[in-house]
Amino acid sequence: MLRRLWPPPALDEIAVTDAYADVGRGVVACMVSSVDGAATLGGVSGPLGDDADSAVFHALRARCDVVLVGADTVRVEGYGPAAVPVAVVSRSLALDETSAFFVDATHRPIVLTCESSPVERRAALASVADVRVVGSTSVDLPAAVRGLGVDRVLCEGGPSLLAQVITAGLLDELCLTVSPLTVGGDATRIARGVDAVGALSLAAVHAHGSSLFLRYRRAA
Repeated sequence: MLRRLWPPPALDEIAVTDAYADVGRGVVACMVSSVDGAATLGGVSGPLGDDADSAVFHALRARCDVVLVGADTVRVEGYGPAAVPVAVVSRSLALDETSAFFVDATHRPIVLTCESSPVERRAALASVADVRVVGSTSVDLPAAVRGLGVDRVLCEGGPSLLAQVITAGLLDELCLTVSPLTVGGDATRIARGVDAVGALSLAAVHAHGSSLFLRYRRAA
């Protein structure tokens, strides 16, 4: 039987903290998508969001112990210093150790890589980050997450990393903003690169303007 969910509770900046106060332990992903499934607009995710989406993003960061993110997202989205530790997953280590993300960091970034990564790049990044080798030809995500030694990990993507997180059985909750835009073209979805089949249960629905804020948890 279909459940009537409309109108969902309105979400404003004051209500965001309460709406996401019960985000649990484990790995929580924060993503945004257009109504036709695009995870980016013009190559980046920012234009898909609004002020409420930004408030949710910051509320989730405030509740996490470590942010988990792919190297492509750090580069493309122009990550800078963060108020929480950030762990970057990268096999190629194509990261700029002179960027503000590293040199101005409040918390020394963590770089999660594998044995097949370039040794010279590991040495260069070790001057500005905690470089951890986890896995042989690819990053062993379950071992890497366990090695972080924290209760709450916020996965901010991108789509390739999220697919790997799902495939590894690590995703405990997905906080998804659905933007009232259509993008078309060949924009990627929020998970890509490998099959990422996982069962989720709808936990909450909120709205702000014409944007929807969905929360899904790992199915029991």
